Amino acid sequence: MSASKRVVVIGGGVIGATSAWYLREAGCDVTLIDQKQFGSGCSHGNCGYVCPSHVLPLATPGALWNTLKTLVARNSPLKVRWRLDPALWRWFWQFARKCNERDMLRAATAIQSLLVSSRSLYDGLFAQLLTDVEWETSGLLFVYLSQREMDHYAATDELLRTKFQLGAKRYDGPQLSELEPALKPGIAGAWHYTTDGHLRPDKLMQSWRSVLSRAGVDIREACQLTGFDREGSIVRAVQTSTGPIAADQVVVATGAWTPQLRAQLQTSIPIEPGKGYSLVMPKPSICPKISMIFEEHRVAITPLATTYRIGSTMEFAGYDTSIRPERLKLLTDGAAIYLREPVATPTIESWFGWRPMTPDSLPLIGRLPRLTNVTLAAGHGMLGLSMAPGTGKLVSQIVTGAAPHIDPLPYAVERTL
Repeated sequence: MSASKRVVVIGGGVIGATSAWYLREAGCDVTLIDQKQFGSGCSHGNCGYVCPSHVLPLATPGALWNTLKTLVARNSPLKVRWRLDPALWRWFWQFARKCNERDMLRAATAIQSLLVSSRSLYDGLFAQLLTDVEWETSGLLFVYLSQREMDHYAATDELLRTKFQLGAKRYDGPQLSELEPALKPGIAGAWHYTTDGHLRPDKLMQSWRSVLSRAGVDIREACQLTGFDREGSIVRAVQTSTGPIAADQVVVATGAWTPQLRAQLQTSIPIEPGKGYSLVMPKPSICPKISMIFEEHRVAITPLATTYRIGSTMEFAGYDTSIRPERLKLLTDGAAIYLREPVATPTIESWFGWRPMTPDSLPLIGRLPRLTNVTLAAGHGMLGLSMAPGTGKLVSQIVTGAAPHIDPLPYAVERTL
């Protein structure tokens, strides 16, 4: 491949950043554009988990019934604001079809490939390139309030252990209090996945920006895609709000915004924006040492070196830009059930972001069927940060024609058409 091959990456989130890095490392001339600011979308305020433990998709046996039960529950962490939108109904129909063991295991195998690849690549990136990101490798606790739910999860842990070599260490009652004194007494227990780590996502994106700029990537902010100049199925230039950019190859890494590019991509993309929230505050005086998820309330805690973050919930509300106080209250109320000191003041940031959710929990990585030199990299759901390096490397290999380091077939765009 010629070192002068021009690649335009559309999207300045963590997937666009890693794609730009590996393309530049492969010798491409890379321009990265974002309609707002680099790193300002869902990559900014997520919980910062790098979690190889999260191999199972959302569509599992029984997930549809559990989802329906939460829809009628008051103050459920899952909220669907139904609307007359055929794409939303089609998404849930496709999700329902995937709620079986065969599809679950198939998706989990592909999810794990990206997670394991990314976790390994992160080690090298943190050692050599990405600095001051508050990277911690203390693992992740899946915490259960009730003994019934704690024991019920044992079957899932056994599945992860036997099928994916991902067993956790079990901590019951007093053992958990010794491991993590910030938790209240009386909690049933937790499962500790030591494979996982966490970081501060906004600092990660700041570091990526510095790395890319030093490497010669042209980063253009407030630069919105308006269309493509095409010759048949080949894109020759990317039209933007600031003018055209010539391109030999194009990478679309626009996350939850991707379905709104249907006209430009000439393909319907089955992604729904799943709205998540987070709160950032100073560290409480009794602060957890280990990141944790309160599974029964779907609240996540990230203790960082300089701040403390509470996040999660899932709201299918389209592209609603409001920050709903009742959704933020779910986070603090959930944390108060488990933690001796759940919050601190003042709140530094109240945030929301749209996760790009696919029905089978697999991202879409590959060539678009009607645009032969356009590669899509979107739909990473809640695992964009965890999957980013593996995705960026795979995108580079697809664009340059290099041998892929993992099988790209499970992520092909055509599987959803």
